[in-house]
Amino acid sequence: MRRPNVLLTGTPGVGKTTLGKELASRAGMTYINVGDMAKEGELYEGFDEEYDCPILDEDRVVDELEDKMSEGGVIVDYHGCDFFPERWFHIVFVLRTENSFLYDRLESRGYKGKKLQDNIQCEIFQTLYEEAVCSYREEIVHQLPSNTPEDLERNLDQIMQWIEQWMRDNN
Repeated sequence: MRRPNVLLTGTPGVGKTTLGKELASRAGMTYINVGDMAKEGELYEGFDEEYDCPILDEDRVVDELEDKMSEGGVIVDYHGCDFFPERWFHIVFVLRTENSFLYDRLESRGYKGKKLQDNIQCEIFQTLYEEAVCSYREEIVHQLPSNTPEDLERNLDQIMQWIEQWMRDNN
């Protein structure tokens, strides 16, 4: 039975991982956190001193994911999305969080200074939503609020309904 590929994107701290893991569990799909995959496979091309983090080797990530994506049934979680091939995803969800919640979440992760401010600005200016709309067909890109546990449940229900409908329509 064919299953869709889903992309969860958004600023760090918006809840992609929490949503993705639970969604994969409920839908019987494969969950891939690109950051974790990159760390495990050392898929980096250097280190960014200013942001104190490794620089992702996007080409190697795409190579690593290609076979899994062609099988379908994959939920991909990453804050960037413009380097993934458009053909991979049937739907893209951009999670959005109010700045007061996001600030606290990022601060609790140890974000500070420029890294903290740049991520908050990224959310304010809808940078990752715009990146998604520019990278994929607009009709498959959807924004979801991700502030509260109630938002999480609503998002899970909404995405599960979409997955079930996609499977009825495509099998």
